[in-house]
Amino acid sequence: MATNNIRIIFMGTPDFAVASLSALLEHGYDVCAVVTAPDRPAGRGQKIRASAVKVFASNHSLPILQPDNLKDTDFIKQLRAYKAKLFIVVAFRMLPEEVWGMPPLGTFNLHASLLPQYRGAAPINRTIMNGDTKGGVTSFFLRHEIDTGNIIFREETDIDFRETAGEYHDRLMYLGALLVIKTVEAIKEGNVKTYRQDDLLPEDETLKKAPKIHKEDCRINWSGDAENIYNHIRGLSPYPGAFTEIKTTDGKELYLKVFLAEIRQCRCDTEPGTVMTDYKTYLNVCCKNACISLLELQQSGKKRMPISEFLMGLNTSSLE
Repeated sequence: MATNNIRIIFMGTPDFAVASLSALLEHGYDVCAVVTAPDRPAGRGQKIRASAVKVFASNHSLPILQPDNLKDTDFIKQLRAYKAKLFIVVAFRMLPEEVWGMPPLGTFNLHASLLPQYRGAAPINRTIMNGDTKGGVTSFFLRHEIDTGNIIFREETDIDFRETAGEYHDRLMYLGALLVIKTVEAIKEGNVKTYRQDDLLPEDETLKKAPKIHKEDCRINWSGDAENIYNHIRGLSPYPGAFTEIKTTDGKELYLKVFLAEIRQCRCDTEPGTVMTDYKTYLNVCCKNACISLLELQQSGKKRMPISEFLMGLNTSSLE
């Protein structure tokens, strides 16, 4: 049962948002409604699937709103009827001002980066793809321009050079949930001090963006630097997945998603993209200044598997 009297509407869709919603309930906050995406077709069978937030909210008997149009008048009326004091947004869509300007205590967003760095749709992937060694989460009040509002809190964390985007996502999910609670408590107590994002960017630091990941962003360019390729692979693992095509001597092209890899120092006197393998335990690909050893991959239409299992099930004598 809720013990904190601040009425909250929570907005989110994927697993990343569930941890924050769960933390709010665990701390006794009155989440009077949840706004999430409409049910969509998903997976190979294109079956209609509810969002992770909807599933969690349903299991906790929370009222659920799933508008197609966030400017719809009926949806706006429903929001107003709840008389919430605060809106919280975690991994949701861009809101119109009529929505984010509604609650008297404002609307704040949890973003998976240390703003102003990595504004955009894919901060977790882009942070790892760029090989950053530090990252974190930020809470900020919404304003017109996306991801530009005044910052409430930031929480920094180190990033291991072996960490994949999926592993980093899971750590930030829980770090972010703690920051959501810290932010709500500060707002409730009325002792919030905010900071302009521009004031937190050192003069010698380049502003990095986090645009949405498209399919061609996932293609591996073997002519690049080995470290950049390695970061590219782990920054897209497990989703959406870096991919490459390997040709066989009979002209067949294998489409492979690569989930885990490592850099191997070697002399690559051949063209970037050339495959070297013992046909049993390793498959290395030459790049600009070293080799990338593929450790876990997935052939189109098959399951994800370690490289030894992949080579065992393939007629590897035909690999170029």
